[in-house]
Amino acid sequence: MPLSNSLRPLGLAALIAAATMPALAAGKGAGEILAQTATDPPFEIPDGAPVGLPAEIPAGTPVQIPAEIPLDTSVQIPAEIHAETALDTAARASGAYLAAREADRAGDYAAVVEYGPRALLADPQNASLLEGVVVANLGLGRVEAAVPVAGRLAEIEAQNQIAGLVLLAAAIREENWPMVDERLKVGASVGLLMDDMIRAWSAVGAGRMNDAVAHFDALIDSGPGGQPALIQKALALALVGDYEGAAAIFGGSETVLRLNRAGVLAFVQVLSQLERNPDAVDVIEKAFPGTEDPELVTLLAELRAGKPIPFTAIEGPRAGIAQLFYEVGESLRGETDPALVLLYARIAGYLDPGHVGATLVVAQVLDEMERYDLAAEAYGAVPDSSPSWPQAQLGRAAALKALDQVDEAIAVLTSAVQLHPDSPVLHAAIGDALRGEQRYAAATPHYDAAIALFSQERPAQWRVWFARGITYERRGEWENAEADFRKALELSPDQPSVLNYLGYSLVERRENLDEALDMIKRAVVEQPYDGYIRDSLGWVFYRLGRYDDAVEEMERAVELLPLEPVLNDHLGDTYWAVGRLREARFQWKRALSFVTDDTDLDELNPDRIRLKLDIGLDAVLEQEGGALPPQ
Repeated sequence: MPLSNSLRPLGLAALIAAATMPALAAGKGAGEILAQTATDPPFEIPDGAPVGLPAEIPAGTPVQIPAEIPLDTSVQIPAEIHAETALDTAARASGAYLAAREADRAGDYAAVVEYGPRALLADPQNASLLEGVVVANLGLGRVEAAVPVAGRLAEIEAQNQIAGLVLLAAAIREENWPMVDERLKVGASVGLLMDDMIRAWSAVGAGRMNDAVAHFDALIDSGPGGQPALIQKALALALVGDYEGAAAIFGGSETVLRLNRAGVLAFVQVLSQLERNPDAVDVIEKAFPGTEDPELVTLLAELRAGKPIPFTAIEGPRAGIAQLFYEVGESLRGETDPALVLLYARIAGYLDPGHVGATLVVAQVLDEMERYDLAAEAYGAVPDSSPSWPQAQLGRAAALKALDQVDEAIAVLTSAVQLHPDSPVLHAAIGDALRGEQRYAAATPHYDAAIALFSQERPAQWRVWFARGITYERRGEWENAEADFRKALELSPDQPSVLNYLGYSLVERRENLDEALDMIKRAVVEQPYDGYIRDSLGWVFYRLGRYDDAVEEMERAVELLPLEPVLNDHLGDTYWAVGRLREARFQWKRALSFVTDDTDLDELNPDRIRLKLDIGLDAVLEQEGGALPPQ
């Protein structure tokens, strides 16, 4: 079984410091590759020719790239459009080019794959078009489809690094180690240190273990690649049966390594193969004291029973290289263009289709890119046998909710709970999804189930108590709501969300106003630039009759969230209270102008605002049986 988590040593980002893929590494996203030739159409358009999308060609029609066509060979017009005029053909190809370019700018990989090949029929030597199709196929995880296009691109631009990378990956996938060495020799590169590690694993695959060790040792001595190379060397030694050598490295004979979960498991497997199960138990207990992880608990029981644990941390050289691509991609998250991270993760999954870690990175990056459809698909690819499957279902549900497919998201989570009924996180996630749809009565039992599964109290549990409290408060069950809010604060006393919500609720109920003021002030300290919390502070000042203080805080709140209707309405009320009547009416009108279908009408009553505009706040309060709080 391949590693599901990275052996991520310190300084791994140094592996890609010399990355040599100019289009992406230089900060150009997937949406900028075709745009490199935006001012130069790939062919001449006759005067008066209509330019539009090729609507006559059915969506999804596959168009093959003529990769084998020599550079000086003209492109043949497909039979089904042979009778068209040159004008029609030019217009159709022009439309495909423009559609592909626009899709590329928008990061719509599927549309680039659809329209790019059509444009290439008219201009098969357009390197930018070819590169865009390669990247789009990679983004979709269709690496096999990218390989022939990359081959054509390499014929046109021998040093194109994206083409070289894809062709290198294809050679690794085929375990054609002489071709891997040749690709690196002619210029394919992932980055200098990464290239050397690939050479080392290639030597392992070719049966040249002495050469592999020499490559690893050279990297270890070079400085920046020392820690990663040591771990890779240990894995390579274990793969060929040298468990003594691997154990010495993992155990810190050369330098102390910082291993994450997957690294610890690899070390444990090596020790077990050496019949050192007690030492393996000690490694786990030191790395994860008091663990409740089901996989680790089972492993500890097997080790204590004397069961030999097979070495499954890595399956072969190809899996070792896949792990490298995964680690580089993961280390780059948040530091570079997400499209580049996606490229590395997709290649890792291509080289090792069972690599769950790579699949999760793909899904998470697509989430960041707001490609929620592809993210949901990627999360769904994680097998239910993986320990990461519940995490993947949470991600899949979140992606579906982002697509407004809430019922589908709830169905995903419900199925996940059926397989993992003892997961409080999954139960709470269903509650969150229902609460987001204002289905408060349906949400509460799921929070009940999550809370019932808590074996001991932890600070992070405040979220579940707080969420259940909201479902009670929204349904008018204040005593239950207040109890849950206070339990959340007991677990995490300085949580600004809870302090603000409870404080604001007390203000609205006109209860314990001094305590409410203290809570909201503490929330402001924690999050001084949160407009809603500033609004709560201004509102409690308003309720206490401290109108000057209220105006100051309300103005700050509206500066932070100028388009929020509730805040503008509150600012109007405070202006009215200090006699700034014209400004009050202006803010009420602004509040009405910002009302949308998403506005919470429990918080804002547009008819009441219109009535204030008509007769003034004092008269409205009098009709309601109240009055402005005394100063």
